[in-house]
Amino acid sequence: MNIVLLGYMGSGKTTVGIRLSSMINKQFFDLDDFIEEKYNQKIHNIFSTKGEIYFRKIESECLKILMNNYDNVIISLGGGTPCYSNNLELIKNSKSFYLKYSVLNLSNRLLKINSTRPILSQINDLPKMKDFVAKHLFERNYYFNQASKVIVCDLKNQDQIASEIITTLS
Repeated sequence: MNIVLLGYMGSGKTTVGIRLSSMINKQFFDLDDFIEEKYNQKIHNIFSTKGEIYFRKIESECLKILMNNYDNVIISLGGGTPCYSNNLELIKNSKSFYLKYSVLNLSNRLLKINSTRPILSQINDLPKMKDFVAKHLFERNYYFNQASKVIVCDLKNQDQIASEIITTLS
């Protein structure tokens, strides 16, 4: 059974996935990295040249590839992946974990990396970032909360989050 990590951008899905992979010796896939490798293009380039609809289509196709061709691996999804196509249906037979942070903590995390995220590059202060994150979370929480388990990550480091996942799997 695959382990799937989902949550908002900046929630540490990739970092926790890598850590979890080393702790339980399972192969790890980051869906965004998989897409970039398969299409030989950065995600932001795909978005800017082909648009979001095209991106969501190939994102779903790549998720299908991972879910149908691998078993007993760890997969971290993109922040919006569960909200589009039938992606929730694709992960329903997996053990999925929503890495949940408060709006404030997500906003502070994203302000540190906003220059690396084109969608956030123009947001340079905490009130604007909180508004942006709160709006997106409101739209996406329904999908995120479909995960097998919600892990509240505020005040936890990556090892603690990975350990909580391992405990849930036991």
